[in-house]
Amino acid sequence: MQIPLQITWRDVPKSEALEADIRQKAEKLDRFYSHIMSCRVLVERSHGRHRKGNLYRIRLDITVPDKEIVVTRDPAEHQAHEDMYVSIRDTFDAARRQLQDYARIRRGDVKHHDEPHTARVARLFPDEDYGFLETLDGGEVYFHRNALANADFDSLEIGTEVQFIEEHLDEGPQAKRVSIGKHHVPLNS
Repeated sequence: MQIPLQITWRDVPKSEALEADIRQKAEKLDRFYSHIMSCRVLVERSHGRHRKGNLYRIRLDITVPDKEIVVTRDPAEHQAHEDMYVSIRDTFDAARRQLQDYARIRRGDVKHHDEPHTARVARLFPDEDYGFLETLDGGEVYFHRNALANADFDSLEIGTEVQFIEEHLDEGPQAKRVSIGKHHVPLNS
């Protein structure tokens, strides 16, 4: 961390043991994701009505490049948060998961899903296991028997509405993951 860890105690007596636990968990976060610029921790006792014991709330404000990650665990949702160590553990675990997501996005590891297109079966060549789809703009896309996701190639008919993902190959556009069914996109007749 570029800025030293800050711990604030609100309506909770400061505890060396709890502070050591927080510092250890913050160091683990920093080793997990080394670009953390600062981490602020608020430890407070919840002021709601409780049947028994005190509930504790831990809030983390973590500054990373281009983002502030805030993690709070509401004690009303978790009776286990009567134990301050459980509150701290749960909050830091949630922070680690958010840092994982943030790191994935920064690396560009987020999956990109291709947009499905709608078409109709235009031509079939059953002896050769392929056919062509006519797209909404009048173009044709090749597809192979193996591209069908939920239908039997031999039961296809000309005019059957399909949805597919388009790949661009050297030979031209090709359909993959072709599925049959109503796709709520109007097709020109």
